[in-house]
Amino acid sequence: MAARCAVCGKGPQTGFSVSHSHIRNKRRFLPNLQTVRTNAADGTTVKVRVCTSCMKAGKIQRAKA
Repeated sequence: MAARCAVCGKGPQTGFSVSHSHIRNKRRFLPNLQTVRTNAADGTTVKVRVCTSCMKAGKIQRAKA
């Protein structure tokens, strides 16, 4: 399963982990994705993977349990 937000499309980024002696090793920065239930356009409940920044910004409406 791809590490990509269903709302904003945020995905993995690459960079370096840098040690104290400045030895650099490649690493991946993954978005903080959470699986949430939301209402679809036709009224059904679906599960989507959304980043926490979209949840905090109110870009998605969670379904009531």
